Amino acid sequence: MKILLLEDDFTLSKEISAFFTTKGFECFPYYDGTLLLKKYFPYDYDLIILDINVPGTNGIDVCKGIREVDKKTPIIMLTAFSDIEDKLSSFDNGADDYLVKPFHFEELFARISSLLRRKDIPQQSESKIIINDLEILEDDMKIFRSGEEIKLTPKEFKLILILAHAKGKVLSKQFIAEKLWDYHIETNQNTIEVYINFLRKKIDKDHETKLIRTKVGYGYYLSDQE
Repeated sequence: MKILLLEDDFTLSKEISAFFTTKGFECFPYYDGTLLLKKYFPYDYDLIILDINVPGTNGIDVCKGIREVDKKTPIIMLTAFSDIEDKLSSFDNGADDYLVKPFHFEELFARISSLLRRKDIPQQSESKIIINDLEILEDDMKIFRSGEEIKLTPKEFKLILILAHAKGKVLSKQFIAEKLWDYHIETNQNTIEVYINFLRKKIDKDHETKLIRTKVGYGYYLSDQE
């Protein structure tokens, strides 16, 4: 297993690399975001770890650049910042997870193991999902409403898929959070409301028939029926 690591703290980078070497991984460290993007080639690595506050191109923009050519390799962000805006920005630009410094290496290992397990599970998908005038092309990661394409971030697209696959069943915020991030994080349940609002503005705002619905006290569901 090969891990690409962007971390400008030389001591921490060495410690992370040494830790994952004991776990059977091979680490490839970079200290500058711009240099990493110049050297990056899609699918060379099994997992990517990016610090946000680094020289050159910051970690969030590095994540965005990688996602333009590589949609699949799991990415986890490391940062000293814990502000919700940093988290949302990371997820909106394609990150799969977010870990705030200082952290325990075993927790980082657990997060990475979870992402790698998900990557290795064969994904059974419906290539096209249609709900009223909403069309979701799962394999192409595209969504249309009334024939017009709607641009979604990776997390927004994953959220609409979670709702669509439920086939009208009401899903709790906790269930959605666990599916969206693969494990429970307390702040994620509040963040679900933010993402639901993002989706409503993009999918429902300009249409008479609303598809993203709330059952008060229970959760959310996707349907053209009350």
